[in-house]
Amino acid sequence: MLVLASQSPRRAELLTQIGIPFSQYSVDIDETVRVDEKPEEYVQRMAQEKSSLGYEKTGPKKIVLGSDTIVVAEGRILGKPKDKTDAMRMLSILSENTHQVFTAVTVTSAKQQKTIVVETLVCFGPLSTQQMSRYWQTGEPQDKAGSYGIQGLGGQFVKHIKGSYSAVVGLPLYQTKMLLNEFGIINEC
Repeated sequence: MLVLASQSPRRAELLTQIGIPFSQYSVDIDETVRVDEKPEEYVQRMAQEKSSLGYEKTGPKKIVLGSDTIVVAEGRILGKPKDKTDAMRMLSILSENTHQVFTAVTVTSAKQQKTIVVETLVCFGPLSTQQMSRYWQTGEPQDKAGSYGIQGLGGQFVKHIKGSYSAVVGLPLYQTKMLLNEFGIINEC
């Protein structure tokens, strides 16, 4: 039985999309970035810690998937905004620029733990202060890394992407399916 170590509705929707039955278990970890930790190392560590804690809490007969997604611009991780000013700062950085989105997926079982990291490049068009302010008022950016949700209203700011759309949403479907296949979890398709 697969357990998704997350309460994210977006990750649950994506996992459902590939036809694999699962249950969800919420985990709470310290998400503090370590000194000199590179973004790829950080996102990988977060996914591993979520998967490991989920495995520890749900029992040895389970296979647990943990995932984390971060937005990186100008070499810095852009987390969830603290307030409107912080969101406006982040969106200003993303405006007319290309940024990286890293999503790590870790699967843990009694026998092994494997992690994949997927990088997607996202290019934003120009954003005016008025657009950013109106977007903040929708409430969408308030709980999103980088202050935007590509699957929602934030998608209108994206000129193009290079990589996995589903990874930007929160779970790279193709790579996740391949990883789960290695653990003997096969979807019906």
